Amino acid sequence: MIVNQLPDGWETIYHRAHALLAAQLGGQWKRCDAPLRFYETIAAISHHDDLEKEWKGSHLTEVGAPLDFTLGKESPEVSDGLKKHLDESRYRGRWVAMLTSMHACYLNQNKQEVSEDWRSFLKTQLRNQEQWQKDLEITKEEAEHAYAFMQWCDRLSLILVQRQVPEDGRALEITHGIDNQRYDLRCLENGNLTVEPWSFEDDEFTVNVEACYLSELKYESDDALIDALKQAPIKVLEWTFTRQK
Repeated sequence: MIVNQLPDGWETIYHRAHALLAAQLGGQWKRCDAPLRFYETIAAISHHDDLEKEWKGSHLTEVGAPLDFTLGKESPEVSDGLKKHLDESRYRGRWVAMLTSMHACYLNQNKQEVSEDWRSFLKTQLRNQEQWQKDLEITKEEAEHAYAFMQWCDRLSLILVQRQVPEDGRALEITHGIDNQRYDLRCLENGNLTVEPWSFEDDEFTVNVEACYLSELKYESDDALIDALKQAPIKVLEWTFTRQK
């Protein structure tokens, strides 16, 4: 979960909802510059966080507060859940499986020395990616370009759901991974957002995500948190992007 502390409690956004927001942003991309197999790439973005199951595992800090995903503990072994997530991504096709695998490697690239299990897992993923690229008749560079697009959408979505949009018209770099082009996010005077350079098909569009709101600062157990989340009020958060003339 993405957890934001508010004056009167917690704002929580499920990871799969964040992934759907990322896909919405990707779907707005200018068609003349879209990555290969655009719709399959959007599918990979939409489902890349399906591993996160909000009702499984522990989602509380040591003091009982809802646990933000950035505070989760790293495991010395590769989880069965991650392996299953990557296996199941193949049912959407090799393109989706390749991008999902690339994302798993990116997130866990610093675990090469954690254990032999992680080292073997990452090597297997790289071999799989090479085989899929061969089967799909694409180059490594084309695969990396598509994944850079996926990362860009994921990063912009996280900026939004983590409430990191800067104030006073200041610019925040999203990424510069797509063809080494830097993209900045900025809030306009009317409250709308813009991306510079503008990278979308339409001059204006709106995206959204659902958030749950918890009023208790801490919970006695994961079951108590789950019950609270299921009963929590839900609000739709919206962001309108506008091209600067």
